[in-house]
Amino acid sequence: MDTATLPDCRIAADPVALVPLAPTHLPGALALSQEMAWPYRREDWDFALQAGRGFALERDGAVIGTAAWFPHGEDHATIGMIIVSGAAQGRGYGTRLVEALLAAAGPRTILLNSTAEGRALYERYGFTPVGTIRQHQGPFRRRRAASPDPGVRAMGPADIEAVARLDQEATGFARRPLLERLIAAGEGHVLLRDGARPAYAIVRPFGRGHVVGPVVAGSPDEARRLIEAALTRLDGRFVRIDVPDAAQLSPWLTEIGLPQVGDALTMVRGTPPPTGPARLFALANQSFH
Repeated sequence: MDTATLPDCRIAADPVALVPLAPTHLPGALALSQEMAWPYRREDWDFALQAGRGFALERDGAVIGTAAWFPHGEDHATIGMIIVSGAAQGRGYGTRLVEALLAAAGPRTILLNSTAEGRALYERYGFTPVGTIRQHQGPFRRRRAASPDPGVRAMGPADIEAVARLDQEATGFARRPLLERLIAAGEGHVLLRDGARPAYAIVRPFGRGHVVGPVVAGSPDEARRLIEAALTRLDGRFVRIDVPDAAQLSPWLTEIGLPQVGDALTMVRGTPPPTGPARLFALANQSFH
């Protein structure tokens, strides 16, 4: 993560400093996420630190707030991992973190996934709602034996270029560096059709078990086939999948034993990039999108 020098944003009546998020902050960041009952592991914070850039709020050496942003080229970014400790809430620290992220991201179009409580704050800075994310998770138990899908195979190095192009078509973001990190951390699947690669999925360790996402496909049927392939090795394990409401996968995920446990509001500041015909059917996580 970029640790370029920042001004020590300490003010006379407030001993809290805004500083670049660094590896030394990870134990404190992990403690904050545990306080909020977020399922991040130390490894998940480390992944975010390598994939993006961010800030920490320090008071007397203790981390009381975090925020991160993830640039996708010069025109787009996502933000997330915005946490303020319970004891420090209500003092404007969330606003301070958001303003730091916006200043760092500059004129980029920015996407985030907000809790209901955060919506008003983000609307003050020009974010508008564009969709809803449904969070599905739980211990996955396969209800019947599944035969391998002959149209789905493991992703290999030769697939990365096509997968990155497909991902940009679906998201509007140039995020190949993030995809390479996600694939290195887990395993990918591609669905083949007439020699082309019309769809892909990545599954990796995250939180309490594994996350399936991103999933990019041309139709809900292709997305379901990829998710089923990703679930093949996860019988008996805890699985999380975050899907846009527009993907129309929530009823099916509930049916196969992954109930919806929460949701988030997708918001954008700026002009959303054009997308399609490929579509994003599941997120890498709510911070990366």
